[in-house]
Amino acid sequence: MGDLRGLDVQRLLLEGRISRRDAMRRGALGGLGLLLGNHVTVFGAASPPSARAKAKAVIQIWLWGGACHLDTFDPKPSAGPDYCGPLKSPIATNMDGIRICELLPQLAKQADKYSLVRSMTHGNNGHETAAYIVQTTRWPGGRDVYPSMGAVVSLFRGYNGGYRGLIPPYIVVTQPQGRFSESGFLGNRYKPFATGGDPAQARFLVEGVVVQGITDQRQKERRELLDRLNTLEHALAHDAQLAQLQQCDQQAYDLILGDAGKVFDLSQEKTELRERYGRTTFGQSCLLTRRLVEKGVPYITVNYPGWDTHKAHFQAMRQKLPELDKGLATLLQDLSDHGLLESTIIWCCGEFGRTPKIAWEAPWNGGRHHYGKVFSVLVAGGGFKGGHVVGSSTEKGEEVKDRPVYPVDLIGSMYELLGIDAAGKLPHPQGHLATVLPAAGEGVKSGGRLREIT
Repeated sequence: MGDLRGLDVQRLLLEGRISRRDAMRRGALGGLGLLLGNHVTVFGAASPPSARAKAKAVIQIWLWGGACHLDTFDPKPSAGPDYCGPLKSPIATNMDGIRICELLPQLAKQADKYSLVRSMTHGNNGHETAAYIVQTTRWPGGRDVYPSMGAVVSLFRGYNGGYRGLIPPYIVVTQPQGRFSESGFLGNRYKPFATGGDPAQARFLVEGVVVQGITDQRQKERRELLDRLNTLEHALAHDAQLAQLQQCDQQAYDLILGDAGKVFDLSQEKTELRERYGRTTFGQSCLLTRRLVEKGVPYITVNYPGWDTHKAHFQAMRQKLPELDKGLATLLQDLSDHGLLESTIIWCCGEFGRTPKIAWEAPWNGGRHHYGKVFSVLVAGGGFKGGHVVGSSTEKGEEVKDRPVYPVDLIGSMYELLGIDAAGKLPHPQGHLATVLPAAGEGVKSGGRLREIT
């Protein structure tokens, strides 16, 4: 079974597919302790927060597949129908001079809470490679696979940065991207915990925490039965390894049946608020992120698929954009109402944009293709100022016009707000020198940190 993750072990124990003796023999104890234990020795210590450090958590809204900047945060109505298509009437926001797509009316009312970067660029048009660049700041093809921002934050702001929750410090809602290994050379210890399930359903079936058809009472009864049958631990009550396993087992059950696991129970929220977020997978995922931030989880990704619109692009946008609008706008307001926006970074983008010129011809029938030359990102909270626009694209949105912003500039700015040293060392399995962000000599393009909005 190899190197099992903690919740995998807990589930196998509950299902009777492995014994506690087998769990220890196969190294499962270590996996469970790494995931849930509060007494685990991990690499290094969190760097002391700098004067610029204001953020405690990050919410990444990942528009999986790549959203078109012209149809979201950088509309170009004067470019003509071959570029803007039917979305030709951008609307004013509550900040003078900032206009966004007409299908984002709720976000238009929240523009004082976020800023837009309209000059993001890296020039890569491959899903896997672009996703890697945007989330690690490195160019692919080198000796090492570097960790994503989520894994780095988990390293420095997770268990060795003062986090003591039972919920893992890096969460993906609901499915992992699968584009690259988010933990990179840091290994499985820093892989995100993907919830699985659908938070919009009557019962959110969180992987390893909530099981379909099994009530909490049934879980309690199973636990009591297992404890009565556990003659090994009773016979060897003073065995250190068994005591440690029993502690991990207790923590796993606390996550399932105790207060910690209740964070996933969205039925505790008011119906009115759930409706405001939207009764969609994305909308309820956004609501869950606020609850996870309240619990102190330092990094949460909402993996929002459906943006890879080579065909029938505008039909898709009429569904996706209203979902994005309700979920993200309500999240901004909800975090603000709970006093959490000032300490929580939100960043929203995909791996690239989409071609400004529409592919009307068959078989695309009004599609847009991959486009890494220029795209947009929304940033908010955690020290980012609201109501600003950084950079611009050309008249038809085909090139960066001014103030290019590269992934290292965006991620580097967020690390500063988190108090994570860009030159900090990462633990490399072969002992090679590896730093949080690439050094100047590594040839990574940069336009400079986002000082305009931090």
